Amino acid sequence: MDGFTKKLEQYAELVVKVGVNIQKGQVLHLQSPIEAAEFTRLVVQKAYEAGAKYVEIEWEDEASTRLRYEYASEDTFDYYPTFKAEALEKLAAEGGAVMHIKVPDPELYRGIDSSRVARATKAAAAARKGYQQFVRTNQLAWCLIKAPTRAWANKVFADLPENERVDAMWETIFRMNRVGEGDAVENWQNHIQTLKDMQAKLNEKNYKSLHYRAPGTDLKVELAPDHLWLGGGDTNRAGVYFVANMPTEEVYTMPNRTGVNGTVTSTMPLNLNGRLVEKLSLTFENGRVVAFDAESGREHLESLLDTDEGAKYLGEVALVPYDSPISNLNRVFYNTGIDENASCHFALGSCYPVNMKGGADLTQNQLLARGGNSSLTHVDFMVGSNQMDIDGELQDGTVEPVFRAGQWTI
Repeated sequence: MDGFTKKLEQYAELVVKVGVNIQKGQVLHLQSPIEAAEFTRLVVQKAYEAGAKYVEIEWEDEASTRLRYEYASEDTFDYYPTFKAEALEKLAAEGGAVMHIKVPDPELYRGIDSSRVARATKAAAAARKGYQQFVRTNQLAWCLIKAPTRAWANKVFADLPENERVDAMWETIFRMNRVGEGDAVENWQNHIQTLKDMQAKLNEKNYKSLHYRAPGTDLKVELAPDHLWLGGGDTNRAGVYFVANMPTEEVYTMPNRTGVNGTVTSTMPLNLNGRLVEKLSLTFENGRVVAFDAESGREHLESLLDTDEGAKYLGEVALVPYDSPISNLNRVFYNTGIDENASCHFALGSCYPVNMKGGADLTQNQLLARGGNSSLTHVDFMVGSNQMDIDGELQDGTVEPVFRAGQWTI
């Protein structure tokens, strides 16, 4: 077995055993781009070897997806097939697991009317609201992973000869997932423990608020009462530990919905479902976005904020040191699942109820009353840099440094 094939096998085993942590007799729903068919088959093999009862593959073809926005009638973009949403909800209710190889082409919708994409995205979110409740409360094991596509590799590694780009992307994915040196599963167990140690430290601190300062950013974020920091992975309702994002370098928690004030500026491009938004800025008053702008893709940002009222509020606060494995690659990946793990970030839209003590058992109204946010959307955007300073305010009013020049100080 050559070196590449060995690492590919390790990666497939890793996402099955650590990512969704497939259990004997479990059903796996696997969403994958057709371009990743070879790797997908390897994941299917590893899932069955781990004891899966059935693996269902939902193939995705972005070229066909684009055709819809080019040629479908204007009155069709508010439609989403309810049978797809109902199937996912039933899968979750019956204890299945979901894995998604999520690698949208950053240029997929170039030239497409932004409103069409926004309407279709909102329709899908509304139809899948029941399923998303399972996801946001970690009732099922779910995992987002990465595999190269040519369009994505061409964007990220445009500085390399074209015939080297996909291979470079594979090697980068292996590296950021700790595959290739020693036992990948053991590497991840050690990494998860490191994130858990920081999670415990932050929960012990129990900060009342965080104050962010950097070029273009001066933002104070109150944290929700009874907030909980999480990192690495979590345990689903069946007691199975899973990792929702691979790679992951973040620890994250819940902001107080109405306690965000000031201005924040992004430090990386945002791939918003195949539409790029660059250098966005948001101004908040009492939690709500009251002004916004972007150097490019402003109309896409506006569509996001118009999704619903909750899209104008923050639902997540996440901390990632600048000196971290993905950040040290010194490359923008135009993929939020990776870029968010190279940078401190926030998310507009829905919170994760599990970031609050007892939050998973609250109704939507109860969650809102306790400072959480509810929305059809949840979109992370990156704000970290080596110029980011963050102060933490303790419950007694004492202020102490949390980050200096993008690095932990606690």
